[in-house]
Amino acid sequence: MRPMTAASAPNVVAALGGARRARIEVRGVVQGVGFRPFVYRLAHELALAGWVNNDGAGVTIEVEGASASIDSMTRRLGEDAPPLARIDSIAIRDCAPRVERGFSIVESAGGSSATAIGPDSAVCSECLAELFDPGDRRYRYAFINCTNCGPRYTITRSLPYDRATTSMARFQQCRECAAEYLAPAHRRFHAEPNACPGCGPRLALVDAAGVEILAADPIAETLARLLRGEIIAIKGLGGFHLACDARNGRAVARLRARKARDEKPFAVMALNVASLSSLARVTDGEHALLDSPERPIVLLRKQERVDECVPGVAPGLAWLGAMLPYTPLHYMLFHEAAGRPDGVAWLEAAQELVLVMTSANPGGEPLVIDNDEAIRRLSGIADALLIHDRAIVVRCDDSVLRASADRAAGSFQFMRRARGYTPRSIKLPRSRSSIVALGGYFKNAICVTRGDEAFVSQHIGDLDNAPTCNALMEAVEHLTSTLEVVPEIIAHDMHPDFFSTRHAAHLAQSRGIPQCGVQHHHAHVAAVMAEHGVTAPVIGLALDGIGLGTDREAWGGELLRVDGARCERLGHLAPLRLPGGDVASREPWRMAAAALWRCGRKDEIMQRYADEPAAQTIVAMLARGVNCPATSSMGRYFDAAAGLLGVRRRMSFEGQAAMLLEGLADRHGRVRADETLYSLSEENQLDLAPLLSRLADERDVGFGAALFHATIVRAMTAWVVRSAHAHNITEIACGGGCFLNAVLARDLRNELAAHGLVMLEAMAVPTNDGGLCLGQAWVALQSGAEGN
Repeated sequence: MRPMTAASAPNVVAALGGARRARIEVRGVVQGVGFRPFVYRLAHELALAGWVNNDGAGVTIEVEGASASIDSMTRRLGEDAPPLARIDSIAIRDCAPRVERGFSIVESAGGSSATAIGPDSAVCSECLAELFDPGDRRYRYAFINCTNCGPRYTITRSLPYDRATTSMARFQQCRECAAEYLAPAHRRFHAEPNACPGCGPRLALVDAAGVEILAADPIAETLARLLRGEIIAIKGLGGFHLACDARNGRAVARLRARKARDEKPFAVMALNVASLSSLARVTDGEHALLDSPERPIVLLRKQERVDECVPGVAPGLAWLGAMLPYTPLHYMLFHEAAGRPDGVAWLEAAQELVLVMTSANPGGEPLVIDNDEAIRRLSGIADALLIHDRAIVVRCDDSVLRASADRAAGSFQFMRRARGYTPRSIKLPRSRSSIVALGGYFKNAICVTRGDEAFVSQHIGDLDNAPTCNALMEAVEHLTSTLEVVPEIIAHDMHPDFFSTRHAAHLAQSRGIPQCGVQHHHAHVAAVMAEHGVTAPVIGLALDGIGLGTDREAWGGELLRVDGARCERLGHLAPLRLPGGDVASREPWRMAAAALWRCGRKDEIMQRYADEPAAQTIVAMLARGVNCPATSSMGRYFDAAAGLLGVRRRMSFEGQAAMLLEGLADRHGRVRADETLYSLSEENQLDLAPLLSRLADERDVGFGAALFHATIVRAMTAWVVRSAHAHNITEIACGGGCFLNAVLARDLRNELAAHGLVMLEAMAVPTNDGGLCLGQAWVALQSGAEGN
């Protein structure tokens, strides 16, 4: 190995004669996070000779010197590692001394890849101090970074993580940047995106046709346009955002109209938590998440009258999605709004500017990442585009999560797992075949396993258009090639019409390997088991909108016994009809009509919904049993409840009615469950029809929402407890999109605990369909094991 840098450290070997030499192999996220310079400084401090390098598996170190010093280094590698590093293992073995001088950082070695790329990280405090120091050569430079911050995953083409394998390869460093890059003691030693205004990427503001807008400062011009009510597309780490002034109701309405997004909530970006205080209540746990290096969108409880402060941003909902700046470019917009103060003290002060920052993915297609693509696809939406010439290799949307105040400190739940968290691996309790799992139809993500690690991709999206299907195929190719995984099994959902299923069949056939279809709700439960390392049987409670059952019916409220690759359906919710088929999942009034029919109150359908043109047709469908498939879906029970209470007749986005119902229940507070409003049959079928009938007569919508939540929690508890006792199982794995409901999850967790049962929940991946791929991979691993 040819040294890249060498040190004039003391010749400890000459002094110690029979010095010890050891080879230390560190595995985990240890590339691109400043790990080698950390080792270099540690070796000097401990007077050790030797070398360190990146290789395909992680970082390898050979050190020579006093035995106590080597032991100290081994311990401190884990205890004092850089903030962005994640240490999975440290292995050490002695080797023959070489009487070596100094300590060197040597070039990366090749070999099979067993390491991982780190996720993108928000700009650090040290870089911010330089960014706003008028005397610094990177003053107001939008691409400032170091080994402790900046892009990683979204600019990386392959491993090992070196500049030549990233989209920074085309930018040749100037003399000053190169000196920093090659200096082991420097904060930018091998910071692969390292650059400055003289040698790095540059910003440009262009109009909707792609013609550059000549301005002294693109940031200043961008802010001026935002404050005038324009919509600006801004290129970030993993793609473009569409931005506007969140306090300008006309601008927000114009963005909604242009993006054809009627009511689905937008996320906002504010400078700091102080700037959010008038909009949302922020707990300590939420503050920590907002300010973390991952910088996710965090769902916060709204303050009173917030919809008047940011009109049209999240209409009618109890939650506001908010995030803080995470790129230098974002910070520069807020710096401009503050009047360009020197230093960083201004970063703590509340600021009036709040921006809508929503993903630039028109028509539900994948996130826009390329400049030319942005000009083409965002035409008619954005008035101007703030672009740059550093390519985005991997599209990666913002992560969305919610803090879990009633669980352990720092715990949270993913709604969408992407930037900041992808591609962190999830440790599995066992290591077997390499699996590629292709997820489901909605909120698609894929999973690739390598040894005892599962790598879940960033959120890809709903597979209802060709570009998103192409994005799935790109994700498979990128993850498998980057991780150097040759799949042995392809896993997928059982639904034959999903693109993910069809592509799984193509991959399996083209590679000559087996495929493994996994029932939808089995996968939901298995995902929870995989991340918690559970290999013993569990009772699974799967509650969601829909998934194809083994009987080819529409499931969604399932009680299961899951033992690895084996899944037994123990019970299910009593079915409701879907008048008109899939359209009923978008129109809660139809589910309300189905509930009234089921409760023997069919004459009330026309009384309540006479103004609905399809009402008479729905009654006829229900009477004849035509185009009214049955479903055991808990999601449709939520829709029926919302329809009966008059919360919502039609939804403009998936889950809207259930989210409104949850918000109403949360605001009203706890009420006593009514145990007379459900029944449990000997066949283990849970019937909630009496509860729906009660809601049909309720005029207090808030109380009705709270009663619905309280009663289904009590019903679910009775249902689960009976089966848990019958099967002598104490762990209950809960999965499916309904568990995104914080009221439902919290109260069920408490009730099960009161009965001595442990509720296992998804934390490493979303509990909705975004986590299906992990469960599919886990089942395929068990299937492969049983086939051996």
